[in-house]
Amino acid sequence: MDPLFDLIQLLRPRATLWGGIEGHGRWAVSFRNRGDLLFCWLERGACQLIRPDDAPLLLDQGDFALIRADNDFVLASDSQAVPQDSERMVSTTGKTLLSVGVGSEARVILRGGRFVFDTANEDLLAGLMPSFVHIANDDTTSSWRVRSLLSLNLSESSQPGAASDFVVTRLMELTFVEILRGVVPETVRKHKGLLAGLNDPVIARALVAMHEDSAKNWTLADLARLCGVSRSGLTSRFRSIVGMAPIGYLQKWRMAVAKDALRRGHKSIGEIGLAIGFQSPSAFSTAFTRFTGISPTAFAALESQTPF
Repeated sequence: MDPLFDLIQLLRPRATLWGGIEGHGRWAVSFRNRGDLLFCWLERGACQLIRPDDAPLLLDQGDFALIRADNDFVLASDSQAVPQDSERMVSTTGKTLLSVGVGSEARVILRGGRFVFDTANEDLLAGLMPSFVHIANDDTTSSWRVRSLLSLNLSESSQPGAASDFVVTRLMELTFVEILRGVVPETVRKHKGLLAGLNDPVIARALVAMHEDSAKNWTLADLARLCGVSRSGLTSRFRSIVGMAPIGYLQKWRMAVAKDALRRGHKSIGEIGLAIGFQSPSAFSTAFTRFTGISPTAFAALESQTPF
């Protein structure tokens, strides 16, 4: 199994285009901390992305940014421009294409949107991937694919046809995957998580093995032997790169699979527990309750009331 594919399957990404920005002269637009995963694509011109505790980043024409909005951030012509609040502007104007600054012609045109995920496992995103990804226009490995997919999405959204919802959903799933695949190793190494683990030859073997058979009674000794390292060596390396110990990761992944199955409602609690390595419904229920703070039955009932 491919761990990245497994992650995408559980997250079920969808995208909504929130519109964009047309910047005239000097301008700035702020975005509040909502925990959303936003993306933006610079169609024309250049602007700065300003985030707390980081130097302003220049986004040039054709660049893409994937931003986990766990802090406020600003898109601006320059770092000294006074920002206008995006939510207030949308509420006031009723428009999602924001025209800011002064001038007759937009020097900057930026398109963007928001990825929406299955609520049962949305927390996997924050823990397993970087909170910020920048793909420059001159990144020849993936930039053109992302550009092409978003262009198709924009065309489909503006001129919908038969099965447009299906087409847009598939396009944005592919966009999300391409953005993840386009993360350069230097960026990945700065963030603990699944992507960092997949870029390490030793950790990747352990991750692939656990995803291929998550129900197996894996021990640290099994994984260390598979990777050709000592148990202490694997634990230290896994923790420093992924952010948790190997068996802790396996437990987290099993519970993510369980939450997804409970949300779907097609299997009994016993069947779900057996599929992820528990020999009895009671053992699974105890482990699930300890991990999530709620019983499988209560979780399933709660999730059945939450639309996706």
